[in-house]
Amino acid sequence: MRERMMVTAGKATGLRVGGLRYRLGERVLLDGVDLEVRPGESVAVTGPSGSGKSTLLMCILGLVKPDGGTVRVGGRELTSLSARELAQTRRDSMGTVFQFGELLPELTPVENVALPVLLGGGDHRDAYRRATELLTELGVPHEGTPTGMLSGGERQRAAVARALITDPHLLLADEPTGALDPQAREAVADLLFTVSRERGCALLVVTHDPAVAARAQRTLRLEAGVLRDALDGVSA
Repeated sequence: MRERMMVTAGKATGLRVGGLRYRLGERVLLDGVDLEVRPGESVAVTGPSGSGKSTLLMCILGLVKPDGGTVRVGGRELTSLSARELAQTRRDSMGTVFQFGELLPELTPVENVALPVLLGGGDHRDAYRRATELLTELGVPHEGTPTGMLSGGERQRAAVARALITDPHLLLADEPTGALDPQAREAVADLLFTVSRERGCALLVVTHDPAVAARAQRTLRLEAGVLRDALDGVSA
């Protein structure tokens, strides 16, 4: 696994957010947020519920249009792209892991992991081959095991595999361990930070879990629309 990961490392750019602003009614959720995550770097964002952490991720993904500012992933500026271009960029350059995995129970684990490639028009045989390789490398049973029979930890590892199949510039994780028991939480957190470092993709994790945040190279706190270093209170 290590040899294959190291070959795919070395992406030129990760994530760069500049002056991001977003208001919801009278609430200012993002007030000129600046953020950079370099290839192979991990950054955790913490903060109280409702502070705008998930909104930040949605703006980066292009699912929510910010009121101002820029988002660059893999060197490409996203805020001016059309809906079709954004969808393509999400498939090609970003991988996302959500709290509950968001796998489709009617699909097999291999089909779930291969889905981003298939949606992008990729060859199904190659997609299934790569999906099988990733599931095997990440220790997820897939031969004859329905997706609905996977444990919580196995589903999250499958979600990580799905996020990695396009070899993204950026890996986003929204409370990726929030629904797991302590043992599975530790294993999934270890996997996320390891694959980010060894594959050379930027990792941005939103979490309430101090133990997960402590694994990141940098921990930031979003509060009152401002993103600050969690240790010294200065803006990121």
